[in-house]
Amino acid sequence: MGETMQIRARGIRTTVAALAAVAGVAAAAVPAAAAPAGATPRFLAPAELPPHPTSPWYAGPVTAGQPDPLPVCVGDALPSIASHRSYWTEFDTNAQQITVVERSEQRAEDFAALLRKDIAGCAKKLMEQDPDLTATQKSYGRLNVEEGAHVYGLHTASAWGSSDIGLFSVGRDGRTVTVVLWGQMGTFQHAQVADFKKTTVTAVNKLY
Repeated sequence: MGETMQIRARGIRTTVAALAAVAGVAAAAVPAAAAPAGATPRFLAPAELPPHPTSPWYAGPVTAGQPDPLPVCVGDALPSIASHRSYWTEFDTNAQQITVVERSEQRAEDFAALLRKDIAGCAKKLMEQDPDLTATQKSYGRLNVEEGAHVYGLHTASAWGSSDIGLFSVGRDGRTVTVVLWGQMGTFQHAQVADFKKTTVTAVNKLY
C-alpha cells in the first residue's frame, strides 16, 4: 500500500469542493511522436471513472485554463495553459481531470515531477495552514502506462467530525501531463484504489 504518514491538515471536504468546480487496460508503449501534430488530448468519459454504487457520473465540458477554485495539492503548480473537466455524482463524490501540454518532453517530465513533489508534501502544507485537522497520506506506487503514472491518497478528519478521502494521480504521455482527482466522504477503507488505478491508466492511454 505504500508508506503511511500521519499529520494534521485541512479537511478533504475542502478537497472535494475543489474537485467539484477523479476495465483495466494494458499499457501500450506508444512514443510521444505518435501523437498527431496539433492533436488535442482527450479527456475521460463519465463512465470511465470509478463506478459509484448508486449514481451515474455526470461531466461538464472540457474547459481551457485553470480550474476555479484551484484543486488542493496540485493547484498552485498549474499553468494557465491547462485544460480541465469536472465530474460529479448525485451524491458527495466528485472528480476532475486536468491536462497540460508542454513545449517539450523534458518540460513535461519536470512538470510531472513537480506535481508529484507537491502531492507528497501536501498534507504537511495543509497542516501548516490549518492545524485543527488530522490527515493521513499514502503513496500507491507507479503504474506502467506510457511514460508512467503515480497514484496517491489523502484522508483528513476534523475535530468536528468530518472524514474525507481523496485520490490523486499524475501521468505523462510524451509532452502531455494529466492529473486525475477523486474525492468523497469516508476513509481509506472507502477509497476505490483499484478502480481509480484503472481510471488513471485509461486517462493516460486515451490522451492520444
